[in-house]
Amino acid sequence: MTRRRFRYVPFTIEQDQTAEPEYEACCVSGDDVECGAESGTHSGPGPVEEWQRRHTQETGHRRYRRDFGDYAVMRPPAELAELAWANGGTA
Repeated sequence: MTRRRFRYVPFTIEQDQTAEPEYEACCVSGDDVECGAESGTHSGPGPVEEWQRRHTQETGHRRYRRDFGDYAVMRPPAELAELAWANGGTA
């Protein structure tokens, strides 16, 4: 059996600023069967919330499943130091 030694590297997890987050909602109102109407995917929560308001006005439905998705970047300490230097001392 071979042994390996892994060194702990304190990565930082950050939201990827080069990719927009995604917001969406799905109507889950209904007794036996969920409505299933969907807001579509948007880059901010505003259009999704407005869709929910309109859907509630039109149907009386009041229960939604909301989803938020984004992308994350793992940055090792050396990369953080480089970013800080490139940004004049702040990462």
